[in-house]
Amino acid sequence: MTSMSRARVARRIAAGAAYGGGGVGLAGAAAVGLVLAEVQLARRRVGNGTSPHVPHADGLYGRMYAGPADAPLRLTMLGDSTAAGQGVHRGGQTPGALLASGLAALAERPVALRTVATPGACSDDLDRQVALVLADPGPVPDICVIMVGANDVTHRMSPTRSVRYLSSAVRRLRTAGTEVVVGTCPDLGTIEPVRQPLRWLARRASRQLAAAQTIGVVEQGGRTVSLGDLLGPEFAENPRELFGPDSYHPSAEGYATAAMAVLPTVCACLGLWPAEEERPDASRREGFLPVARAAAEAASEAGTEVAAAMPSGPRGPWALLKRRRRRRVPEQEPAPATPATPSS
Repeated sequence: MTSMSRARVARRIAAGAAYGGGGVGLAGAAAVGLVLAEVQLARRRVGNGTSPHVPHADGLYGRMYAGPADAPLRLTMLGDSTAAGQGVHRGGQTPGALLASGLAALAERPVALRTVATPGACSDDLDRQVALVLADPGPVPDICVIMVGANDVTHRMSPTRSVRYLSSAVRRLRTAGTEVVVGTCPDLGTIEPVRQPLRWLARRASRQLAAAQTIGVVEQGGRTVSLGDLLGPEFAENPRELFGPDSYHPSAEGYATAAMAVLPTVCACLGLWPAEEERPDASRREGFLPVARAAAEAASEAGTEVAAAMPSGPRGPWALLKRRRRRRVPEQEPAPATPATPSS
């Protein structure tokens, strides 16, 4: 699928999500029987090498930066098993821990991490997760990171419904006053046990959903980072290194790769990225584009960020497409979430 055709489909999906339209199919009906047969074969092979256990990662990161007047930044992870960190053994290897560690180092402030992401979740679970976040009696998070979409594809959820749930979650969080970054649907066409033609269909569906997610998120004031093309080629070239034991969830190195891509956008949302890097860099092919076109390009290129730019233009809303430089993030284990109270 070309970038322009992906942009058209993504725009239709996002419009249906916003205005209550019907679903837009991801594959022709003639292929359904073959796809279902391939799904059954893939399910027998995926997920046999790991338990559903997710290591505990919530707590305080960057305690060494704590001062008497420094309240920690608050980071919350929402979404599915990728956001929770399923597939690794230590809390410090999860994407939430890696983002919290990197954010603490760049902000030189402690970061309190909370995870409400749930393995197996589809986008329709975001309503429950957002309710948990907003029910907390403390201040709302400074930033929420959402990673979701893979289960929507494998469970054949209508992409229109999927984007509607995600857009609603972003809107509620933004209304509450928190920044939101969404890691869009990863490329399911890279999963080793999945064979053709399901591999091609999974890749097409994943990228199509990622582009539509981007439109929905940007329209609600959030930012997105493409995980699909970031993880896809690297997983395909280094499957033993970047996949976990179940050949489905990322390994520790895979999560570190994703965290490196998302961290600059998290920092930019909080005003912690160098001001000179906020301007579009033509040498990195950054710039302002109609949001649907920016979404389509982001779905096909590693770690690309899309953020709202102008509310209207010749072809509707425009977005800023950024290709930020990635930074390695340190691995840390969490300390108890409540920092020690300084003595008077």
